[in-house]
Amino acid sequence: MKIAFYGSSLVSSYWNGAATYYRGILRDLAQRGYQISFYEPDAFDRQKHRDIDAPDWARSIVYPATEEAMRGVLAEAADADIVVKANGVGVFDRELLEGIVEHAAPHALKIFWDVDAAATLDEMRADADHPVRRALPDLDAVFTYGGGPPVVNAYKGFGAADCVPVYNALDPTTHFPVEPDPRFACDLAFLGNRLPDREARVEEFFLKAAAALPEQQFLIGGNGWETKAMPGNVRHRGHVYTAEHNAFNCTPRAVLNVARDSMANVGFSPATRVFEAAGAAACLITDAWEGIEQFLVPNEEVLVARDGQDVADHLAALTPERAEAIGQAALKRVLAEHTYTLRGAQVDQLFQAHAERQREVA
Repeated sequence: MKIAFYGSSLVSSYWNGAATYYRGILRDLAQRGYQISFYEPDAFDRQKHRDIDAPDWARSIVYPATEEAMRGVLAEAADADIVVKANGVGVFDRELLEGIVEHAAPHALKIFWDVDAAATLDEMRADADHPVRRALPDLDAVFTYGGGPPVVNAYKGFGAADCVPVYNALDPTTHFPVEPDPRFACDLAFLGNRLPDREARVEEFFLKAAAALPEQQFLIGGNGWETKAMPGNVRHRGHVYTAEHNAFNCTPRAVLNVARDSMANVGFSPATRVFEAAGAAACLITDAWEGIEQFLVPNEEVLVARDGQDVADHLAALTPERAEAIGQAALKRVLAEHTYTLRGAQVDQLFQAHAERQREVA
């Protein structure tokens, strides 16, 4: 089957945290025989900061961020058996969503793939004319990369025919243990872009812990932090390319995950960083959110913190031996239960089931 996928970017993770997620799932689907075309706009300097070349397992189409070019790539949706619009493209999101409904062939499955469901649902509650609310009656399903029962129930309450979480995962061919890199040497590292709905939590869980442990070294990677005031024991690394993620995760004594406000509030939303860190056998400290036990066992495969003081306490008590044990346990767990091979199998089954229902209706 042919998939036309309209998303933010497949080839660049620059201001695009979903890149690893798209690559992991779509590569597995390609190995299952799907023919994939991924359409992404040339926007936000993503093409200047590519992490990968155009892959051989998907047709990568980068189009100018103009209305004319957007209409051109939407016309190609008519040739697909499955048409997907992901949220967070950043330009022409409304037009792309309306366009896949308009241009998809009658037999095609029409999917909205929400990689920030908690935030989307907040917008929908505040706006009766929200484009996703308007499109739901014409869509076959909503896929999300997090949210669990609260998100599923909310989407169905808005009228979605189906809503299925397809969680982040590990691609063991790209994220795995490597030798430490002195560039990333520290006691605790955090990787994430500076965003309005994350900054306060980074202040609490990362900067507060750094201030409480002045004798230890902290490292922050990601875009936007260069103008942020920080304690003297914190270094800023800037954008960390995907190829450097393994060393970033393997080198520190521990790495920190901090969820965005919306994802922390709704729960069941592990970031890609959680599985990337676990795949590198890193000792992960995460802020507390509902549903963590579904993915990693607290105190055995991950350390959970309620606030910055908890982070500081975990770090102060963390020996290299315990850090290694937690990292190895996390790696074993994600390889067994949370890989993109398993997520790809899930999506394949969902596509096949929807296609079968379409055939029965026809």
